[in-house]
Amino acid sequence: MNLLLPILAILPGLLISYFIFRVDKYEREPFVPLALCFAIGALLTIPAIQFEKWTLTHIGTHDPKGFFETFWLSFIVVALPEEFLKYGALRGGVFPRRFFNEPLDGIVYAVLIGMGFAAMENLAYADRFGIDTMLLRTFTAVPAHLVFAIVQGYYTGLAKFNPARRRRLLWQGFGLSVLLHGIYDFLIFQDWSDWLFVVATLALYMCLFFCVSLIREHLHNSPFRKNNTI
Repeated sequence: MNLLLPILAILPGLLISYFIFRVDKYEREPFVPLALCFAIGALLTIPAIQFEKWTLTHIGTHDPKGFFETFWLSFIVVALPEEFLKYGALRGGVFPRRFFNEPLDGIVYAVLIGMGFAAMENLAYADRFGIDTMLLRTFTAVPAHLVFAIVQGYYTGLAKFNPARRRRLLWQGFGLSVLLHGIYDFLIFQDWSDWLFVVATLALYMCLFFCVSLIREHLHNSPFRKNNTI
C-alpha cells in the first residue's frame, strides 16, 4: 500500500478526535484514556468484520437486491453488531471510571471509540479499493460514525448522572445509534435509485447539525462550567 493512503485514511478520524477533545473545554480528559479508546475502537473492527463475513457466507448475500435482503444486511449484519461493540466498549470500559465525571464525557469517549473504528475501517477500504473510495468515505462513512457516536454518547452522558433512568437512557442511546446506522446503510446499500444515496448524504449532514446542539447542551450543563473561565 502507498504510504500516503494509510495516512489519508486515518487522518480524518484523528482530526475529529482532536476537535472533540478541544470542544471539551471545561474539564478536558486525560490523554491515556482517550488514546486507549481510539485504539480499542480500531481493534473492534476485527470482530465486526469477521462477524459480517461469517454472516454473509452462511446466512446473507453479498449482492442484495430485494428489500428484505437490504434490510438484513443494513440493520442485522452491519449496524447492530458494530454499534453493540462500540456500546460495549463505552459502557464497560469507560462508563464506570472516575474520569467520566460530566455528561459531555459520554460524547467525547464515544467519539474517540467511533473514530478509531472509522479510521481502521477506512484503512481497510483504502487497501482494498484505493484512494477514490477512501476519499468518498472520508465525507460519508466517517461523519456517519461521528453521528452514531454523538447520539450514543449523549444518552450515555445523561445515564451516568441519572441513576433512576440509567438503564432506559443507555438502551435508548444504543437503540437510536443502531436505528440511524441501519437507515443510513440501507440508503447506501440499495441499488434502486442513486437519489437515495444523495438523500442519505444530505440527511447525514442534517444530523451532524443537530448533533452540535447535543454537544452544546452537555457543555452548558457541565458541573465545571461555573468554575472555569476558558
